Amino acid sequence: MVNAHGQPTAIVRMADAGDLYVSWRWTHDTLPGGVGTAPAAQVNETLAALGRALPDLTGPEGLHRALTTGAFASYKAEHDLAQHLSRTFLPFGLARQLHDLFTRGVRPHLRIQPSPRVAQVPWELIAPDPGLRLVDIADVSVLAPLSIVHSPGRETRSWTHTRHLPVVAMLDPRVPGFQADSALGSVLGRMDADSPLSRRVAAYADEGRLRPVVGGPTDCFRREDVDRNWLGTALREGAGRMVYVGHVTASAPESGQSEHAELHLACAVDSLGFAEPKRAHRPLSAKDLLLGTHTLTAEPIRGAELWPIPSRVALIACESGGDLRFSEALGLVSAMIAGGAELVTASRWALPTDLAFQRFADAGPQTRPLQDAICSIDAAHELPDAVGALCDWQRERVAAWRDERTIEHSPVLWAAFATVSTH
Repeated sequence: MVNAHGQPTAIVRMADAGDLYVSWRWTHDTLPGGVGTAPAAQVNETLAALGRALPDLTGPEGLHRALTTGAFASYKAEHDLAQHLSRTFLPFGLARQLHDLFTRGVRPHLRIQPSPRVAQVPWELIAPDPGLRLVDIADVSVLAPLSIVHSPGRETRSWTHTRHLPVVAMLDPRVPGFQADSALGSVLGRMDADSPLSRRVAAYADEGRLRPVVGGPTDCFRREDVDRNWLGTALREGAGRMVYVGHVTASAPESGQSEHAELHLACAVDSLGFAEPKRAHRPLSAKDLLLGTHTLTAEPIRGAELWPIPSRVALIACESGGDLRFSEALGLVSAMIAGGAELVTASRWALPTDLAFQRFADAGPQTRPLQDAICSIDAAHELPDAVGALCDWQRERVAAWRDERTIEHSPVLWAAFATVSTH
């Protein structure tokens, strides 16, 4: 029941059939598996409580409420919500096995395949016991959709063999037709050379591993040339990792069209693609990444050939992992995996910016929760066990939240991130 890192590993799958059914099995059957059921009414009540806590960008007060009066704004309210989540979604039999492993000093790996209805649940955060979070006692990742992993013709890129290749970084690209303070404007604000993220960029540049090639660390931010054509060229030349920080427009789950999720690069309106233009800009959609120029040109090229995705991808943008909320996941995370990625870190919900923490929640002017999260995710993606490293980071965040209980440590930001892996 151990993985390549010597950890006991459990596969946890969920299915909606009115009630929510949760099954789990331990690889190699060393521990018994089981099945649990959560009544539909309880599931709906719990998800409604979670939904009220999440940042809502559809209304002017949604983000302010999440950072000031919502459940994620205070430790006690968030801890009560985490216990509520645990009572609903963590089967007693599995909880008992995890407690037994914990008392023996063993931290297992839970690979979770949520149903669409519960895809926004922050599994790492749930509290099986007061003061104890699931991530304290287990490493947690999300299982990539098997239909994508085993799709015909999918070519994977192994981190072991490609880790020395460049890091392709699209950091707050300038979206044509949108000013810095507009809906698709800057998410990082004005960057200085001494910020932690600028220093990481500078280190990659010094090693010759950064794409684009830049003269100084701040030259990588708010670029006007990182469009779909530039991205394709950079990826085809060889890449070990890809990092995107910016805007994603996710499709509503009720639309049933996860493939319409969009990355906002510096693509002009005359760029070839399936997405509808927005002012002077055409977004790069998951459909583009999946289909390439199918039906758009006389001699179409597959998406995986135009944009061969590297082994590891970070999509740091609002609800960049939103395709997991669809019964047929064909959004950005799935497109990355279909294009060759082994591991993708993405967001379950909207992300507050550093400016939002400062403006709405009275965080100090030097508070940079979003930049800190980007640096931590980027650092974890450099390590052999990225899942373990990301969970270590979230364990550190849990401890800081437990001890400090101030808004910059709130899981409203860091618990949004889920890591989807193929193995």
